[in-house]
Amino acid sequence: MIAVLQFPGSNCDRDVQHVLGDVLGAESELVWWKDFDSSRYGGLVVPGGFSYGDYLRAGAIAARTDAASRIGGMVEEERPVLGICNGFQVLVETGLLQGALMTNRYPKFVCRDVHLRVESTDSPFTSHYEEGEVLKVPIAHREGNYRPPETGVREGEVALRYCGPDGGVSDEHNPNGSFQSIAGVTDGGNVLGLMPHPERASEGILGSDDGLRMMRGLSEAADSI
Repeated sequence: MIAVLQFPGSNCDRDVQHVLGDVLGAESELVWWKDFDSSRYGGLVVPGGFSYGDYLRAGAIAARTDAASRIGGMVEEERPVLGICNGFQVLVETGLLQGALMTNRYPKFVCRDVHLRVESTDSPFTSHYEEGEVLKVPIAHREGNYRPPETGVREGEVALRYCGPDGGVSDEHNPNGSFQSIAGVTDGGNVLGLMPHPERASEGILGSDDGLRMMRGLSEAADSI
């Protein structure tokens, strides 16, 4: 069973559950943050949205709830945890992923399709892709400008980079000014945070199903627990 964690202001929760349940046939459950019992679930998605209105910093308030503190226990037990957009911001604010997410270089909300290059296939979320494969997945954020910690990003932790349709990485194809065009990072294990929305690219009718394999990887990893 995969939990889809809901905070006040979450708005991509039902999209995620639709992909997991209706498209992939996986067991999932929407869980209000006050009712979150991490011991019941083999995996977790912290979905996109504007938790607590993005006051203070995006994800900062949600990261200080009891629910967020329980995510760490899932990570310690190597259960897969996926943070999408605001969920990525929450995971960074909890310290489960390193770095910070700043206001976009051009300080406006940006919502459009982007191309991503798969940099690592070591995590369960990217295991169904080929290294160097180019995906088309939408973004929708204002604070997606990833800054690494002072120690830098360790080898293998960069899962995805923004790129052009041909896979070339350049400033032209970096939609938010993210350091080295980083779009998604892992903890080196079973946690992935990314700004693009794989659930919005999981059916052909949406213009791309390139995100479906990411959700499938989550589902398979959760089932193996």
